[in-house]
Amino acid sequence: MNPAILVPLVVLLPLLGAAVALVLGRHRRAQMAVSASVLAAVAVISAVLLATVDASGAGVVVQVGGWEPPFGISLVVDRLAAIMLLISAIVLLGVLVYAVSQGVADRHRETPVSIFHPAYLILSAGVFNAFIAGDLFNLYVGFEILLSASYVLLTLGGTGERIRAGVTYILVSLVSSLFFLSAIALIYGATGTANIAQLSVRIAELPDSVQLILHLLLLLAFGIKAAVFPLSFWLPDSYPTAPAPVTAVFAGLLTKVGVYAIIRTETVIFQESDVSTLLLVIGGLTMLVGILGALTQADIKRLLSFTLVSHIGYMIFGIGLATELGLAATIYYVVHHITVQTALFLTTGLIERFGGSTSINRLAGLLKASPLLAILFFIPALNLGGIPPFSGFLGKLGLFIAGAEGAPESVGGPAWLTWTVIAAGAATSLITLYALTRFWNMAFWRDRDEVEGYDSPLLNSVLEWEGSGDTAVATRTIPVPMVVVTTALVAITVLLTVFAGPLFDLAGRTAADLVDPSVYIGLVFPGGVR
Repeated sequence: MNPAILVPLVVLLPLLGAAVALVLGRHRRAQMAVSASVLAAVAVISAVLLATVDASGAGVVVQVGGWEPPFGISLVVDRLAAIMLLISAIVLLGVLVYAVSQGVADRHRETPVSIFHPAYLILSAGVFNAFIAGDLFNLYVGFEILLSASYVLLTLGGTGERIRAGVTYILVSLVSSLFFLSAIALIYGATGTANIAQLSVRIAELPDSVQLILHLLLLLAFGIKAAVFPLSFWLPDSYPTAPAPVTAVFAGLLTKVGVYAIIRTETVIFQESDVSTLLLVIGGLTMLVGILGALTQADIKRLLSFTLVSHIGYMIFGIGLATELGLAATIYYVVHHITVQTALFLTTGLIERFGGSTSINRLAGLLKASPLLAILFFIPALNLGGIPPFSGFLGKLGLFIAGAEGAPESVGGPAWLTWTVIAAGAATSLITLYALTRFWNMAFWRDRDEVEGYDSPLLNSVLEWEGSGDTAVATRTIPVPMVVVTTALVAITVLLTVFAGPLFDLAGRTAADLVDPSVYIGLVFPGGVR
């Protein structure tokens, strides 16, 4: 079978599924079946595409409508796009099962199922479209598709807090989209194309000052979407207000779409325009400012939102190194962070149901009531904190080694700056570990008698069962699928450590393609750029 047939399906299936789910608004089980089937199919397709492009060493390109580039729309799946498609599909499917189980348990009071499923599938289509877009305008369309759906998902339930957070999110997203669209217009006016492969050649023909202006404008747009400092102010106030599964998928995926866009444009379009020093500075500041913000938080959702911002800094650091090893470590770290951050937010949803709160000051006694829940939080917390041998440690170690090897030759910026960012990364990792273990100690280890006026009917019922001599576990009071999905994601984070060798090899092959833009150009224009 020709793999090119599969490429458009990663976008078409979620869009068609959203239409069917909307028609089936009064049939909840049918909606659930459609959504799960679509995302499972995309996960299988993504796995096939990844195996195909990695084995052949060449990507898969589809020219929509048969129009030759640059006049038509190019859909491109290389190793990087295939990796992002697969991990995104797995996470989206897992979070969907979690959300459906939560909705059934809550009788769909918080997430009206007739609205949730179409919006969720449209969000998925936008994410997938962004990863396979072969031109800047189609990338913009992918962003707008996922953002329009995210507005709906963010404000599900219609509470005042969510509406206020949604307004902030919409305004920031519109500003980002305005910058992105303006950059596309200027780039097209200067080069006569928006095709990413062709831009790799034509951008280099422009004066250096013009290249820099266009470069910085795109970087500004993607920086807002990726939530890098100082453009990250909106995220901690927006994400924590949404329902737990929505927050989890936003934290795990949406900022990574911005990171992906930065990787693609830095490695293909702007080879001649070097802003590596700026990226190193931004990466270091994003790490430190984000994690210092986390230290001041008393709510675990906001704490995790700030750690999300801080760890985006590691990815920007890897991109700023502008080396093959730096990009390989960045790709591995992106996959690690998507799974770990999603697992932590899903576990937080379980904590909220079980303990009745997400505030550090209102939680206690969870270890005695649910050892499984304690483990589900503890493992990804150690992973995010960079404790060996977890994938968080391996990813950071790879980034630090890449920086240390490049520093003597001043690759990616002055040597002292590279070493400074490495030190900032090490400090951020330690502070992350401190912040998360502090929450674990207070929520799980300390006794609930130490919290004045503590009251959680769910936790109380479990402890009463224990007191009567019967066995009580979290799954008696929390829907089993929610626990199973969270456990599965935590297990995937562990597998990223177990199979770190093959995964780093794959990331290395992907990075080798990225540092040589002729590989990407040859995919889209086999006969050369016209």
